[in-house]
Amino acid sequence: MWRDGEDLARDVASRHSRSGFLSRIAVPIITWIAGPLAGASSLGPASTRYYGFCGHTFTTLPCPHPFPKLPRIDRHGYPLRPSDGHAVDDLGRPVDASGYVVDSGGNRRVGPTGEPVARAPRTRPCQDWVPHIYGFHTRFDGAWYRCCSGQIRKLVDCCAHHDRRINGDAALVGYCFHGRKVFCVLYYDTQVPC
Repeated sequence: MWRDGEDLARDVASRHSRSGFLSRIAVPIITWIAGPLAGASSLGPASTRYYGFCGHTFTTLPCPHPFPKLPRIDRHGYPLRPSDGHAVDDLGRPVDASGYVVDSGGNRRVGPTGEPVARAPRTRPCQDWVPHIYGFHTRFDGAWYRCCSGQIRKLVDCCAHHDRRINGDAALVGYCFHGRKVFCVLYYDTQVPC
């Protein structure tokens, strides 16, 4: 899933208009940063740890999500299973269109009484979980796009009028507007080939 740091660096550098300048300085810098991240390892003390998934290698943690290391969402902001994009409930269990837990064959799972397993909520991480857990309003603002596993991935900032991000350190402006700053991040796989 992870490419080596130099490959990632060349990809990033090639996407900027000042490609001559960036290719000379960005490749060594990003290689130095991204190389150890290939295994999603962290560097240094807690305040300077780097977190990443394809398309996002930075210090901002993902939003609360049933799969916290790979915070995949659908176009409405609801959580999906990262491996195949199947809808999941807040416990990370695959669900059908009615919200009932299903098995690998798509059949509703039943409990010991023969009744379908009770539905758990399916909550939007940015729009619902963050406000509930942290007590302030959030929204998606801008986004950026990367090629991941042969398709365009939309990465989104969950933004708020808040000076701290989910990591606990100072929030960044990122792709947020109107005085909002990045609190946490998520991604949406578009299914558009790249």
